Amino acid sequence: METLSLLGSGFITVFQPLNLMLVIFGCALGLFIGAMPGLGSVNGVAILLPMTFIVPPTGAIIFLAAIYYGAMYGGAISSIMLGIPGASTAVATTFDGRPLALQGRGDQALITAATASFIGGTISVVLFTAFAPPLAAVALAFGSPEIFALMMLAFATFVGLGGDDIPKTLFSIFIGLVLSAVGLDIISGQPRLIFGNITGFYHGINFLVLAIGIYGIGEILWTIEISRGEMNVSQATLTFRRLIDGFKGMKATIKATLMGSFLGYFVGILPAAGATPGSLMAYGVAKTMAKDPDSFGKGNIEGVAAPEAANNAASTGSMLPMLTLGIPGSPTTAILLGGMVIWGLEPGPLMFVENPKFVWGLIASLYVANLFALLLNVSLIPGFIWVLKLPFTILAPMIFILCVIGGYAPTQDMHDVWLMFIFGVVGYLMRKLDYPMAPAVLAIVLGPLAEPAMRQSLIISDGSLMIFFERPIAGSIMVVALLLLLLPLFKVIKGALSKRASGSQA
Repeated sequence: METLSLLGSGFITVFQPLNLMLVIFGCALGLFIGAMPGLGSVNGVAILLPMTFIVPPTGAIIFLAAIYYGAMYGGAISSIMLGIPGASTAVATTFDGRPLALQGRGDQALITAATASFIGGTISVVLFTAFAPPLAAVALAFGSPEIFALMMLAFATFVGLGGDDIPKTLFSIFIGLVLSAVGLDIISGQPRLIFGNITGFYHGINFLVLAIGIYGIGEILWTIEISRGEMNVSQATLTFRRLIDGFKGMKATIKATLMGSFLGYFVGILPAAGATPGSLMAYGVAKTMAKDPDSFGKGNIEGVAAPEAANNAASTGSMLPMLTLGIPGSPTTAILLGGMVIWGLEPGPLMFVENPKFVWGLIASLYVANLFALLLNVSLIPGFIWVLKLPFTILAPMIFILCVIGGYAPTQDMHDVWLMFIFGVVGYLMRKLDYPMAPAVLAIVLGPLAEPAMRQSLIISDGSLMIFFERPIAGSIMVVALLLLLLPLFKVIKGALSKRASGSQA
């Protein structure tokens, strides 16, 4: 009852005219920021942080949190409409969202993305409200061995349960891991894989540059080849009946949405993980759970629902370690943490006691921001569909310009723009040769998380690999990961035995 009372006081704070206006304005800005390739929630919150000094601290954090929430919704817009991930958190949405748009089902993909985001956000805020202290303790129990085991589980899901060719999947993962290692060594500081001392590689390969190149430039090249003179990319239409049918169609995705919500929230509360790994892992698990995993990547609506629910749930989850432990759960919450320190607020276990008005005002604002982000997103779907109906001769230059802006924005280095074009050609060739791109994207996201976790663990254990099996949580996760990795071998053996048995009967 005390929690409900505190939450009620938080809603009173949120519904003050200034704070409510900040929530709505923040959600609208976030939608635009999330949909613009290369911007994303990190850049959006960082750029707009100075604006918050003219309002009280509670209003400031509510505004920035609303931008964060809106950006999680907005990332799906360009992923579905143009095939360019608006942010790294929306890359997994591109895998099936773009094929759906090309099939004339862009409205269904957008409705599913918005609704799944709302469900994921709502579930995560409820979990945040009810179980903040124990969940913070769980997050704190995850050290380097546990984080590495979790990363291994993500890779194993793609290998063991994916419908793709296993050798091609492994090749894709290894390429992604090699690319994630480009730059400076995390322990010695020595440069590695910088291709003849090219200075642009010293900062590593930016994930968005890879994603925009593969899914933006690569998409243009692929569409030019398959269109064969056709002028329109999509014959998308939108009527009131189709809108209602889109909401009704959410019944088929409820299992994937719920899974993405809980998985995304759990990954989100782990320090330094964030929404991108959560959405990619949710996509892999959804593919695992599906009756027809081969349809993923070709326009399966569950491939939109799972990652969108996960990235919204993870965005809320990442705020939990920030508030309860003073540890940012994602790059965006690291900026929010900096803002809180500037405003004179000290995150940590005592914040719930010393600043309850601030904390519960923020938690209540997440409920309100989630609702307004859904309403704004659904109401703007006709405009998004209009973009899909543009002739390809207009749409292709727009996509190209957005790709260049998105490739340049993260580091403001022309080296990354040229790199993006190279990745575009590579993405096109991978599609042509039927190599899965999702595992490579997963590897370049999780590689920078898995490598330091592995090396720190081995330093702690004096080089013994048993550290990944001796600790209860890490050991349990590693056993499941190894079983998944061996699953294709079990399938081959089972197939050979059944073939031999049928041959002997004949």
